[in-house]
Amino acid sequence: MSTLPRTLRNLKRVGIKDYFHQMMYIGDTKAGTFIGADRYGNKYYENTKESEELPLRTRWVDYKEHEYDPSQLEPGWHAWISYMVDTSPTADKVMQTGLRSWELPEHRPNMTLSRGAFKTYST
Repeated sequence: MSTLPRTLRNLKRVGIKDYFHQMMYIGDTKAGTFIGADRYGNKYYENTKESEELPLRTRWVDYKEHEYDPSQLEPGWHAWISYMVDTSPTADKVMQTGLRSWELPEHRPNMTLSRGAFKTYST
């Protein structure tokens, strides 16, 4: 939950359009530095000012689609956003190799708890 001065400060920083976008999708206002985007169109941000954000809440993702699925995060970005690594995939030489041979070129959503979920054959 955000305090009123923090909310007004972030409104001034991000602008009215991004303010309402964040309130609809995140439920909070955040202002930070744009770090990069992945091939699905998700945008990643970070706020390194320690006094403004709670610990381990300084990195966030702005999903491209309204009906987002956390499985839409690429492995390198998932490691960065969950604080497993300090460098983002845009700055890491190993992660800049591009599409790997075993990766699918498009995203397939996680179908768990839906009609399309995998069900084993039962006799």
